[in-house]
Amino acid sequence: MLPDRVALGFDTSAAHCAAALLCGGQVLAERLEHMTKGQAERLFPMLEQMLAEAGLAWADLDVIGVGTGPGNFTGIRVAVAAARGLSLSLGCPAIGISVTEATACDLPRPCRVVIKGRRDQVIWEDFDAEDCPERASRPQQAVTGQLPPGPAPAAPAVPLATGIARLALSRMDRPQPRPAPIYLRPADAAPSSMPAPVILP
Repeated sequence: MLPDRVALGFDTSAAHCAAALLCGGQVLAERLEHMTKGQAERLFPMLEQMLAEAGLAWADLDVIGVGTGPGNFTGIRVAVAAARGLSLSLGCPAIGISVTEATACDLPRPCRVVIKGRRDQVIWEDFDAEDCPERASRPQQAVTGQLPPGPAPAAPAVPLATGIARLALSRMDRPQPRPAPIYLRPADAAPSSMPAPVILP
């Protein structure tokens, strides 16, 4: 019998640093720290503390799940870059999971998940069938109180990082694209429109 596989899931897409460590279906450690900034400095110490708490090392990880947004631009980039770097150095797959998918983890279908966004906006997604990588649905953004008809918003069944780790475990045996941020609007900082400098011979 194969040993249970170990998954690390983490997310910094909002004003938090969240992580979960799973072995098979068992949660070994979980963390959720609320913070408006400092996720980049806090993430790796948090992950190292969780591994030590579970008596594991980085080399024991079989898969990494990372929250890819939508959410805060900088926060998403922090988590995605960390997951890609860990995947490369450890030789284990990194799988991107949207925050809406993770929020819908273990909820009965059909369901709708709604997450608070910036100002008067919410991020939402409907899930009409069991999770399928080929489905066309994507997270969407709307003004609070102006969602289209559909299922009533459901409360999460598991913490966000646990959902990320659980979904990563379920997908690790199928080819997956490299984790990439999910953005619902253009970045706040636009590239410079200044012409490129001319280099004289």
